[in-house]
Amino acid sequence: MQFHLNGFHTGDPDLAQPAPGAESQDSGMPETVDVLIVGCGPAGLTLAAQLAAFPDISVRIVEQKDGPLQLGQADGIACRTMEMFNAFGFAERVLREAYWVSETAFWKPDTEAPGNIARSGRVDDVEEGLSEFPHVILNQARVHDFYLDIMRKSPNRLVPDYSRRLSGMEIGEGDYPVAVTLEHTDPAHEGQLKTLRARYVVGCDGARSAVRGFLGRELRGDSANQAWGVMDVLAVTDFPDIRLKNVIQSTEGGSIVLIPREGGYLVRIYVELDELGQDERVRSRNITLEELIAAAQKVFRPYSLDVKEVAWWSVYEIGQRLTDKFDDVPAAELDTRLPHVFIAGDACHTHSPKAGQGMNVSMQDTFNLGWKLAHVLRGQAKPELLHSYSDERQAIAKNLIDFDREWAKMLSAPLRSSDEPEAPGVDPEEVQRYFVQHGRYTAGTATVYAPSLLTGTSEHQGLAEGFVIGTRFHSAPAIRLGDAKPMHLGHAAEADGRWRLYAFADAGDPMAVGSAVGKLCDWLADDPASPVVKYTAEGADIDSILDVRAVFQQNHRDLRLQDMPTLLLPAKGRHGLRDYEKMFCADLSGGRDIFDLRGIDRAKGCMVLVRPDQYVAQVLPLDGYGALAAYFDAFMLPVAAPVKAMEPA
Repeated sequence: MQFHLNGFHTGDPDLAQPAPGAESQDSGMPETVDVLIVGCGPAGLTLAAQLAAFPDISVRIVEQKDGPLQLGQADGIACRTMEMFNAFGFAERVLREAYWVSETAFWKPDTEAPGNIARSGRVDDVEEGLSEFPHVILNQARVHDFYLDIMRKSPNRLVPDYSRRLSGMEIGEGDYPVAVTLEHTDPAHEGQLKTLRARYVVGCDGARSAVRGFLGRELRGDSANQAWGVMDVLAVTDFPDIRLKNVIQSTEGGSIVLIPREGGYLVRIYVELDELGQDERVRSRNITLEELIAAAQKVFRPYSLDVKEVAWWSVYEIGQRLTDKFDDVPAAELDTRLPHVFIAGDACHTHSPKAGQGMNVSMQDTFNLGWKLAHVLRGQAKPELLHSYSDERQAIAKNLIDFDREWAKMLSAPLRSSDEPEAPGVDPEEVQRYFVQHGRYTAGTATVYAPSLLTGTSEHQGLAEGFVIGTRFHSAPAIRLGDAKPMHLGHAAEADGRWRLYAFADAGDPMAVGSAVGKLCDWLADDPASPVVKYTAEGADIDSILDVRAVFQQNHRDLRLQDMPTLLLPAKGRHGLRDYEKMFCADLSGGRDIFDLRGIDRAKGCMVLVRPDQYVAQVLPLDGYGALAAYFDAFMLPVAAPVKAMEPA
């Protein structure tokens, strides 16, 4: 985290200088707004927190409920989501409060007493080296709190408008083409209407999304006709793995997925209930809490479960549903119409809680959308870029639903013995194997964007085999050259809408005249075709669009900061202060060398281009200037007055 760039300030460094008019939100809803977000769930707050960082973008977020969430239903936070939280600046707060899921235990019917359960296996919850962050469990409401804190401290001082229900929406033309009618739901103003116009509207308003309804889109899919209950309990038990994540399968009582909660005592229990009839809904069963507890106790035999307090409980039926498109543009009109209304999260895909991906995938939806909206609204990218949101995220949601359908089916299937392979049902050992094999789904790292406008081809993938194009940037340890700080390279990137270009140097001397990294930096700083020159406005910091960082193979004590390329020591801010945090060296202590860990070609080096949402966009050779320029030219808009070439330090 960097601060004091434009002058020394005391107090909280996370509290940004307010944008003009930022303190006027209490004066009521404006007539026009750049982005209106409907819904204060995880998807809506991820988008709001990202957009609130831009003083020149006007944003409002409305919520039908009368205040912030107090008790959340989602609680699993995947490794990939923790990586995103780190970019927003609150990963450490989550880690401090959360339960860490280190191992998962598997239980199946006891072969000697089939009415009882016995432990059959215990595995690492996340494969070794998949992420620097763990899989954790934390009440969804706390995640909301962290986002709300970011929004309050942002340049826009954004706070939600609660007790507002979307009651009308029409899409027309003009600078603010979406007309939205909001209805007050609080008792003092109930029924009062307010109409405003927006450039873009994003529906993050859940499975019963009003935004989706006004678009005429539907959630389509099927139900497994299987009822499940869920409860957060404080209980006294002799079950030995009560503080581990568990998958428990019994002969007569069905299955349980047990997830310990934060705080050391609370535990969440998902318990399988009766199969539903064709077209039957779970609410018609009128299932009570007592029935839910009894069902769990039956599965736990021979262990006891004495429930002392229930913090929250619910029943539901498993189903997987998906919309065909995540914006307002019909498939037949892609070439003639631009999107102005989007849906995200449960508004466009729903699945069972078993894979723990509902909240995680929803937040990744709007992390994908946020930077694209910012680019377009700030005149940095062509509006056609916004088509890529539905293209990318709908495909990812479909893959997740296919995985979730299979996983949920396995947990609800009748059991069969491994020595009866032809019998119907599922072998408990098969469940454990499936969990291990598909761990990257539950960790949130299985996303791979297909080649497209934003995802390059694999022509040069061999230069960086561990940074797979289309996947998230897999961070690794490094030593920052300027201050010898050991850190993760990926942690230098924040959720600020900027692109990252990591230049991994070849084996030569980076301080030598004519080094490959030196030539790349000279081209980036001076050539009119360079994306730094072409897309950075005069007067803006040199790294405001493309943040260039270099990683060297040498020991950090063997390099001289003052002999490095000027672009890697840029003058920034109103004082022209030097940024000393652009250069890194491999951590040469045992097993931590990023060049080895990520398969970087030591002889040639390479460029790794990373999108603002942390996904690898392209891998190129260090002299791949033309390919880098062509990538950005496909969707970016050059500025009228580009940044001037940098003067030598």
